[in-house]
Amino acid sequence: MLPIFEVCEDILTALVASPQVLLHAPTGAGKSTVLPLEILKSGVIDGRVIMLEPRRLAARSVAARLAQQLGEDIGHTIGLRMRSETRVSRHTRLEVVTEGVLTRLLQNDPMLEGVGLVILDEFHERNLQADLGLALLIDSQQALREDLRILLMSATLDNQGLNQLFPDAPVITSQGRTFPVIREYHPINPNKLFHKEVALAAWQLLQQEHGSLLLFLPGMGEIEKVRVELASMVSEDILLCPLYGALSLQAQQQAIQLAPERMRKVVLATNIAETSLTIEGIRLVMDSGFERVGQFNPRTGLTKLIKQRISQASMAQRAGRAGRLEAGVCWHLFSEEQAERAAQFSEAEIAQSDLSNLWLSLLQWGCHDAAQLNWLTLPPKPAISAAKNLLNQLGAIDVAGKLTPFGQQMAVLGSSVRTAAMLCKAQQTQNQHVIQLAALLVAIIEEPPRQQDADLRYYIERPTEGWCKRASALCEQKVLSTIGQQDALISEWLPTLLAVGYPDRIAKSRDNQHRYQLASGLGAILGESDRLMGESWLMVVSLWQPENMADARISLAYPIEIDRLQADCPSLFNTQETVEWDEQKGTLLAWKRLQCGQLIVKSERLSNPDKAEIRQALVYWLKQNGLQQLNWQEDALQLCIRCMLAKRHFPDIAFPDFDDIALLDSLDEWLEPYLDGITNKQKLQQIDLASLLINRLDWQQQQWLESMFPKTYRAPSLHDVSIHYSLDKPPVIAIRMQEMYGEKANPTVAQGKIPITLSLLSPAMRPLQITQDLGAFWQGSYKEIQKEMKGRYPKHLWPDDPANTAPTRQTKKAMMGAK
Repeated sequence: MLPIFEVCEDILTALVASPQVLLHAPTGAGKSTVLPLEILKSGVIDGRVIMLEPRRLAARSVAARLAQQLGEDIGHTIGLRMRSETRVSRHTRLEVVTEGVLTRLLQNDPMLEGVGLVILDEFHERNLQADLGLALLIDSQQALREDLRILLMSATLDNQGLNQLFPDAPVITSQGRTFPVIREYHPINPNKLFHKEVALAAWQLLQQEHGSLLLFLPGMGEIEKVRVELASMVSEDILLCPLYGALSLQAQQQAIQLAPERMRKVVLATNIAETSLTIEGIRLVMDSGFERVGQFNPRTGLTKLIKQRISQASMAQRAGRAGRLEAGVCWHLFSEEQAERAAQFSEAEIAQSDLSNLWLSLLQWGCHDAAQLNWLTLPPKPAISAAKNLLNQLGAIDVAGKLTPFGQQMAVLGSSVRTAAMLCKAQQTQNQHVIQLAALLVAIIEEPPRQQDADLRYYIERPTEGWCKRASALCEQKVLSTIGQQDALISEWLPTLLAVGYPDRIAKSRDNQHRYQLASGLGAILGESDRLMGESWLMVVSLWQPENMADARISLAYPIEIDRLQADCPSLFNTQETVEWDEQKGTLLAWKRLQCGQLIVKSERLSNPDKAEIRQALVYWLKQNGLQQLNWQEDALQLCIRCMLAKRHFPDIAFPDFDDIALLDSLDEWLEPYLDGITNKQKLQQIDLASLLINRLDWQQQQWLESMFPKTYRAPSLHDVSIHYSLDKPPVIAIRMQEMYGEKANPTVAQGKIPITLSLLSPAMRPLQITQDLGAFWQGSYKEIQKEMKGRYPKHLWPDDPANTAPTRQTKKAMMGAK
């Protein structure tokens, strides 16, 4: 009997009494394939049950197993909903769903009418959609459905985080049905080829032990390399079965099923096989210790696939797969010390993902601030900011950040934001052929081809049966494989549809070969033998950021005629008038440029621009190149610093901003009117910035500034000395020591708030002492300086009591003559 039966009554009791229940049950306990049926039998839940599985392969496998136990097919008591596949009926009482299905169900019906329980399975995987679904579920539960129940199930729960989110939720723990697993550490040589070392270790384990082997590898590339290497080493009675998400259903089933009689198998899998799947016949596990995860960069908008060490929780999960049937063996291909240094849990997907779809879902939910919802991990602000920028580019949100009608259409589709934009654009045409073409495009983008060539034309003309099936589901009409062979339709609509979804991915050749620049400013490259090489302009549909490479790699693109695109999509283009310096001639060149994002499409020289154009172009050039292009003399710099100090120390005083950002933003106010006749760099450098900047202050503000932060200090000797202001340290005056005789403390500015640092100089104007406490200096280190100075400058006055001596600028002889 499976261990889950021992806690079934506790779980059912908890579901009756509590809105949220946490179940900790290791792999093999029966939580996914037994517990849901027990809940249905008990009758404690009034309504249907929805169970979210984080992976499609696991969802299909779990649904099949549940239906099989009832002696039924999927679609009767047990239903299945996933992308491109819905098998439910009026008899369905439990639906296994995946990916964004739960989110879409909630968006369509926030009350989840007819649903009594939502189960989130394998929650420790911290799938992005599971985190979003949980946040929406809690919101719905609190505001609309107090009777709705949530059951979180996982093999390894991060209890600390979940206990904070659900402080009152009962935690029920089930024992796993596992046999002892001998865990050994066999570090491989990091200086040798990874795939060869792994294959050799796998062959050695197969020689020493009986049974089939589950081999965990970072990704598809490593799986294929190790498979090829192993194929030359193992005997014919050993099947080599890859297992990863992009495989066909038939190939995945071969990996999951029991090996034929008298044969063993080696399943080469990604972390897809850690917990969600039951893989028959496995007694041996080999753990490479690595996984490949996506890491989103909000600055570039790209997700980089990186290979990283797995967490301790993942190590335990992988090892546990060896003890499902009998006592097993697990080899970790790293040292025990490396295992101890690993993170305890894997980072949540929400912390390192593109959140544009998540933000669109939140806006559709009516939430304009992620902090309004309850999250286990709060979505990071940089990723949310990047999501807002992209949605704005796609026309999904307005300047206030609210959903536009176009954005509302996009949200309803439940597709990724870029592909949703294309589908909505196609629907607006009400042209069935355009709608079918857009659906086929989306199908190809969702399941991209594995070939090396990036030319989208090839795949549009030869769509697979799977792409056509998915396209038919998307547009709810039959899409034939011949749709991509209608040349007139393709040339007229394909660039426009792609531009709607990928306005930042228009690319211009940088070398007439394989290097490109995107409208967003990013660099990108094609494979060196790609058939798109040499195309002047591309619409890049798919690109990825390789490790240790500056440029992104283009994996799917379509060649475009930029003039045709400008005519069809004029909003993507804008005209800029700009000014550049000819550094050799030192003259000003004015240009009128047609731009697409950061790409220059056309450029023409402005031979006789009018004064207003020159002024505006100069301002634009300065905003692009910075204020350092101007001649910042000391008086202008000091004015800006004094004004910034005024705002810092007197925040209630109405003063304009004088920082670099504010000055750049207001160039058209304080500088542009004075740019007439500026046609070369020499004239630009002659502008008296201080006289222009002081005009930003009215007469009263100027007088107040001079009284609070004066430019000069009237010394006791009646000599005016310049005050040098800084933002990060006190103001300073440099003055001969004799001129400060008679003063017992440092002077101040800003109504005594800021003491002035004194740089006391010798008669030859060389620094003798820097002090912020003049009184202490006279009584202390002055004595040493007095001794030295009497010998070096005997003609000057060096009194024993400088604090009570009259100041002077003269020698002793001149002072006597004056008397």
